[in-house]
Amino acid sequence: MWMSRYLIQRIAEEFKLTISFDPKLFADWNGSGCHTNFSTKTMREGTQGMKYIEDMMALFGKKHLLHMRLYGEDNQKRLTGLHETSSFSDFSYGCGNRGASFRIPTQTMHDKGKGYIEDRRPASNIDPYVVGAIMVDTACLPKTLAEPMIGQYDKWTAEIPSLNIQKV
Repeated sequence: MWMSRYLIQRIAEEFKLTISFDPKLFADWNGSGCHTNFSTKTMREGTQGMKYIEDMMALFGKKHLLHMRLYGEDNQKRLTGLHETSSFSDFSYGCGNRGASFRIPTQTMHDKGKGYIEDRRPASNIDPYVVGAIMVDTACLPKTLAEPMIGQYDKWTAEIPSLNIQKV
């Protein structure tokens, strides 16, 4: 993703264009997200059914505001509940629901939990390493290991005045 962003910016430079990764450029338009598909071996095999995914959704729900803090600058402008987005402040999930925080694909539901899930909350300007790490930390680890990363992220965002990360 970092390389793709670099390449598109360099190509745009040649044509005197500007690329923005802001999650919401115009108030009445759809925003730009970086929906993140996610699965574990258990989900791919479908061995624990939908209960496994529902239990995972409970874990994500408990850490919703932490994830929002790490999911991109100005993401609250995009996640308004309009234009096929969820609410920035409220966690939700549903089968085939493009307006939820997490969308469980219809096929995954049909196959009784065999498949993947889609986190629709990350913004287009995310750090993919931070998002991937916090998703694994929340969904897969019995005890969080994310505190050093979160501390570094907070320090980094505090040092850059142009970033408008909403602290929760």
